[in-house]
Amino acid sequence: MIVNLKINHIQHIGLPVTDLRVSEAFYERLGFTNVMASGFDYRGGRGSVAMMKRGGMILELYRMPEAELQEIRNRKDGHIDHIAFDVDSIDDTFAALKGAAFFVVEEEPVFLPFWKNGCKYFNVVGPDGERLEFNQIL
Repeated sequence: MIVNLKINHIQHIGLPVTDLRVSEAFYERLGFTNVMASGFDYRGGRGSVAMMKRGGMILELYRMPEAELQEIRNRKDGHIDHIAFDVDSIDDTFAALKGAAFFVVEEEPVFLPFWKNGCKYFNVVGPDGERLEFNQIL
């Protein structure tokens, strides 16, 4: 069954990094600019994020808290963590995907203090474990 969703475009691609400053500098050399910097709490630690933009492309570079970094360092098959789709209504999208029996990771959309007024997101897991994020910038 096809779910009737309004997906605007790929909003960003999430990349876990081990050193945010080094990664920011690398992407700046490719013409990206940091358009949003913030922090987030995860399992009792504090992580940091930089949204790097060039034209219509946004890369979310994020550094997990120190205790979580080993998992990133041990990856052997690349570092793309998720693909995020921009949506107009996170609540309608959540209800549609949940109602269509997609495997939704979160119990409800999650607020993050990113961008000017924050954003809300949730993830769906695909058949091979890929994470698809649906995100509304508020």
